[in-house]
Amino acid sequence: MRRVVVTGLGMVSPVGLDVTKSWENVLQGQSGVDKITLFDASQYSVQIAAEVKGFDPSLYLDAKEARKTTRFIQLAIAAAKEAMRDSGLNLEGDTTRFGCAIGVGIGSIEDMSSTAIAMHEGGPKKVSPFFIPYVITNMAAGIVATANNLKGPNICPTTACSSGTHAVGEGFLYIRGGMADVMLCGGSEAAICELGVYGFGNMKVLSRNNLNPKIASRPFDKDRDGFVVGEGSGLVVLEEYEHAKARGAKIYAEVCGYGMSADAYHITAPSPHGEGAARCMAAALKSAALLPSAVDYINAHGTSTYYNDMCESEAIMAVFGDHARKLAISSTKGVTGHCLGAAGGIEAVFLAKSIHEKIMPPTANLNESGPECPLDYIPNEARKAAIRVGISNSFGFGGTNACIVMKQVGGP
Repeated sequence: MRRVVVTGLGMVSPVGLDVTKSWENVLQGQSGVDKITLFDASQYSVQIAAEVKGFDPSLYLDAKEARKTTRFIQLAIAAAKEAMRDSGLNLEGDTTRFGCAIGVGIGSIEDMSSTAIAMHEGGPKKVSPFFIPYVITNMAAGIVATANNLKGPNICPTTACSSGTHAVGEGFLYIRGGMADVMLCGGSEAAICELGVYGFGNMKVLSRNNLNPKIASRPFDKDRDGFVVGEGSGLVVLEEYEHAKARGAKIYAEVCGYGMSADAYHITAPSPHGEGAARCMAAALKSAALLPSAVDYINAHGTSTYYNDMCESEAIMAVFGDHARKLAISSTKGVTGHCLGAAGGIEAVFLAKSIHEKIMPPTANLNESGPECPLDYIPNEARKAAIRVGISNSFGFGGTNACIVMKQVGGP
């Protein structure tokens, strides 16, 4: 089987419009959560979100193309531009073995909502001819592929909050199995609108800490009261190792394993004791041919909800046994909020940076772990450490789970 490495990174997040700024703020624990500005939420019980601030699509698209796209697509275009530039790949030759996998959980729920209202009030002529390309989830992958001349496999996993990690995992499989030499992978999401926030809010899964937004997202903390919805895009360039080595590419890390599972339990709640998540992590380690003891760090799903954080902790203890107490674990959602379908792509970038720069980002706003969360979650301050092997978890509504494994090139 062919080896797969990470050779490019791109990101637009609630804490930065590129990888450098986002990574800096994650390491410092600087939260991107604040009062919602994308719509008037002042009369609602949830008034906070992790918005991408200061994003200007005209920096990445001309005016004509910008009119044909919507926010989740534009965020992906921006992240893709940075990732491809970082990779140094030549996109002008034969790119039939260069592909794209971008996971999106919802698509443009804002355009669905506003168009439905416009049609109800003004009739069918109020429906834009661009409505379908605006809202269907695969348009991020399709338009990014067009913009970058990526003619190989093109796919959009839509698996709720696991979408971005499934996209990275699928790209890994395509390269390892010989279907492609390069895959641009990750996730994108922009669902901060009335319908999106009210929908999650009325499920009682969002934090209502409106008076203290900067500390509202607090994974594993005993006072956590729900997640904070975020938006953004995170993409990694995956490349077959010999292909990357032949052109002298910079390599951040090696992707060596991928696991998937289904809880088959409940539409939103995780399976008891994290049983499905445990099977997913175990499958990823088996795919990587690694023992649990080889893992040094986990970028956790860590949403800041009571049941997710408890069940993920239980799953880690089930898979890693005594080694669980030696693991370093953190959730970067304390800074970024929960970016839904984009979360796994953003966190794949952070995992690659952690391995490459030998530093583990903190779990922001973690003052005291809940008694049901008894592990080492790297509270509030980044930790310098060589990471031989790290994993990234994503778990989605519907009981869909994904886990990727990365390691140092030349590691175990």
